[in-house]
Amino acid sequence: MNGRGTLAGVTAARGDERDLWQEVFDFGDYGELLGLVQGSLVAGVLLGLVGGLAGVFVIMRDLPFAVHGISELSFAGAAAALLLGVNVVAGSIVGSLLAAAAIGVLGVRARDRNSVIGIILPFGLGLGVLFLSLHEGRAANKFGLLTGQIIAVDTPQLAWLAGTSAVVLLALAVVWRPLTFASVDPEVAEARGVPVRALSLGFMLVLGLAVALCVQIVGALLVLSLLVTPAAAAARITASAVLLPLLSVVFALVAMEGGMLLSLGSSVPVSPYVTTISFLIYLTCRLYGSKRAGRLAGARPVGAD
Repeated sequence: MNGRGTLAGVTAARGDERDLWQEVFDFGDYGELLGLVQGSLVAGVLLGLVGGLAGVFVIMRDLPFAVHGISELSFAGAAAALLLGVNVVAGSIVGSLLAAAAIGVLGVRARDRNSVIGIILPFGLGLGVLFLSLHEGRAANKFGLLTGQIIAVDTPQLAWLAGTSAVVLLALAVVWRPLTFASVDPEVAEARGVPVRALSLGFMLVLGLAVALCVQIVGALLVLSLLVTPAAAAARITASAVLLPLLSVVFALVAMEGGMLLSLGSSVPVSPYVTTISFLIYLTCRLYGSKRAGRLAGARPVGAD
């Protein structure tokens, strides 16, 4: 009896492992499901472009904490829109812009900015939880605002995403050079007549739009994986003004599209796949950058210092 019980336990455990594996990776109906998420894949391309380019300035200006703070107000705006039965993307954008404007106006100095973000972040999260608790709709819609959804992008929502992405990309193209100057050396830029404070506020609003876009797919909790990690990974292997944004976009696209394709057919939200790929890219770039720095230090001639 003990032997049979042990065998039954082992068989059950293996069955649970197979079930768990199928929950995470299940490609049984992959071809059929692929045709259902074309809108999401297009949205992933848009988010890769926006996240990769905006992330360059997030890293330059040391704003990862601001991204997190904005995402919580974006989540609150989306939750409020869900409760009121209006456009969720519009609600997310309104929440993001309000947070970005508050951070940009009240947090001129880095110390003030962090304090403002620390106040806004729990307030936005609390509001979002309140609105979701009052909403009586499907639990998947609530959960998706936090962790992302892959089959959530319909044609009207894709139009919103495309239009907002176009605004963000156009704004970045217009301010790219002066914003780079102001980010690298704000004192010298201001001395040469660059409107540093106006650019800072303007970028915060652009960042707010970018966060609102990313929240729709990867959710509010993990938006950093698109707006911080790809650019941070690229910065580990290059400082080139051309290669840095290019690699950041490539890394963001690989994480976004790869995460969507891996999550297709599984019951797991898209965000764990996106964040895992993004982290692996960063880890690889960090190891490569460390090894390259070691080789360069070893190749320096004796007495070069």
